[in-house]
Amino acid sequence: MATSDEPRAANTGSGGVQSLERAFDLLERMADAGGVIGLSELASSSGLPLPTIHRLMRTLVACGYVRQQPNRRYALGPRLIRLGESAARPLATWARPHLARLVEETGETANMALLDGDEAVYVAQVPSRHSMRMFTEVGRRVHPHATGVGKALLTQRSDAEVRALLARTGMPAATDRTLTDADALVGELAAARADGYAVDDNEQEIGVRCIAVPVPDSPTPAAISVSGPAGRITDESTTTIVPLLQEVARDLAASLAANQPT
Repeated sequence: MATSDEPRAANTGSGGVQSLERAFDLLERMADAGGVIGLSELASSSGLPLPTIHRLMRTLVACGYVRQQPNRRYALGPRLIRLGESAARPLATWARPHLARLVEETGETANMALLDGDEAVYVAQVPSRHSMRMFTEVGRRVHPHATGVGKALLTQRSDAEVRALLARTGMPAATDRTLTDADALVGELAAARADGYAVDDNEQEIGVRCIAVPVPDSPTPAAISVSGPAGRITDESTTTIVPLLQEVARDLAASLAANQPT
């Protein structure tokens, strides 16, 4: 995956339109930067000349995909919301049978989330059948540092990208268990990468634990999780939940790949 300071190669040799590829590249770089960026930053990260960037940004502003702020920096525009929601809908459709398998085999609520700018957004959920269960509204946006899916999503970013994101958003505490120190989170993410899963231990909501894994090779950064009362999502149950989550994540990745255009 290309990071914000890595040049992305154009694909014009295969019949692509260079100006379109450059425009989408700039939108991705804006998303990597948290959705707001200046022209000089775009020029530095993309390697494109400022006049070219200015021309492309004017077009994106005119179309509503970018807006210019009073301080002359550029922000992602409202028309992208509809595109994002429409793109997430088929992802949720493909994910639901896989999430249902997690619920069937663990008895707990299963979720899927994407990284959208600096936030984790829940795009699909299959609830537990228990009367006492974890419930998160689809469409809810959360700070990734305080959630299992958010941490799993952050494991797909470099430490430098994670620190830049945290500098933009801060690390507000949802509970007294929430990590609020960047060094501590970066260390936990390193362990999560090594272990293959991330944990939210009463950090988003007291009494709730969440085990999450990234979806490998997803077309957009994605993660799935199992969440429930801390009394049921124990260290012992984690040893059986993690392999199942990883298997389901691989199956979901294969499903997503099979539905990508060739």
